[in-house]
Amino acid sequence: MSFRLQMVICGAVLAIFALLVRMIWKKKIDLRYALPWLCLCVGMLILDFFPGITSWLAELMGISLPINMMFFLGFCFCLLIIFTITMSLSRMVRKQKQLAQELALLRREVEEMQQRNAEK
Repeated sequence: MSFRLQMVICGAVLAIFALLVRMIWKKKIDLRYALPWLCLCVGMLILDFFPGITSWLAELMGISLPINMMFFLGFCFCLLIIFTITMSLSRMVRKQKQLAQELALLRREVEEMQQRNAEK
């Protein structure tokens, strides 16, 4: 990989990292959702500065080409993001169900109070 390409990749990753930090700072994204992306940025910087790591990891895992290793790592990252989103969605569905039940109980209580007041 040429030095110029390394610098372009480094600049792009640092820009994305700065954007993520800014979004966290302005509370546009929660830290728990940004954390995998921040880790990806750090990992990309490491692989950018030390490109031999990809070849070494591919050889260690028995993968024939370093580009296949990058594809595998990208696939694993996508699975991690999907799993994180699924956990978040499940948590929100539970909260929504609980809120709907509490709302129904409160409505029932208000209706009962209105009926008691109407009877007096």
